Amino acid sequence: MTDRTYGVLFLCTGNSARSILAEAILNHRGAPRFRAYSAGSHPAGRVNPGALELLDRLRIPTAGLRSKSWDEFERPGAPPLDFVITVCDNAAGESCPVWPGRPLTAHWAVADPAPVEPPEARARAFEEAYRTLARRIELFTNLPIESLDRVAIGNRLRDIGQVAG
Repeated sequence: MTDRTYGVLFLCTGNSARSILAEAILNHRGAPRFRAYSAGSHPAGRVNPGALELLDRLRIPTAGLRSKSWDEFERPGAPPLDFVITVCDNAAGESCPVWPGRPLTAHWAVADPAPVEPPEARARAFEEAYRTLARRIELFTNLPIESLDRVAIGNRLRDIGQVAG
């Protein structure tokens, strides 16, 4: 195993719920091997309270989480990225920036819990989104990245995106 830290960017349109959950989960479970970030094509400007409440309840750190534009990650001085993973269908269908360093990309669609009504159902939707992301992140962090070529890693990333929670 290498001492290398892999940079992972999770993308969603609003960067307020699913991509935030993925960033928090990977930073909690994957450190120091992975460093996660999240961003959106049209950031909401705030993190969804349902995401923060769930992460707090699960004792996953939320300090530093914020809704931000993906523009931050294409600028000089941005953290290096090895992987860019979209977690919503809208972001996957948009023209993404050209990421420095040619990171591997994948799409891991997760249903948006934010608009679900009533509030009790929304809480369950956040929990389901969390379970799906946590399971996929668990599979991702267990990949033998150092021993696989780019094509094999890309294939595995896409396969992981089909796994349910």
